[in-house]
Amino acid sequence: MEYTVVVEPAGDNYSAYVPDLPGCVATGASVEDVRREIAAAMSFHIEGLQEAGLPVPPPRTVAVAVLVGA
Repeated sequence: MEYTVVVEPAGDNYSAYVPDLPGCVATGASVEDVRREIAAAMSFHIEGLQEAGLPVPPPRTVAVAVLVGA
């Protein structure tokens, strides 16, 4: 499954979250670091849901880039 991940600067590092997986977050020193960390967090999160017998939310969120004032 492919989920939308939001990556934001957070002081001296970066943070990431997955809108369709509430509570699934990660941080990293760089965008590449946070990408690896959120991938691991997503796997862990989904495995936890499955082990608990809970439904895994489907990916639904879409991110788009919008050019303003060109």
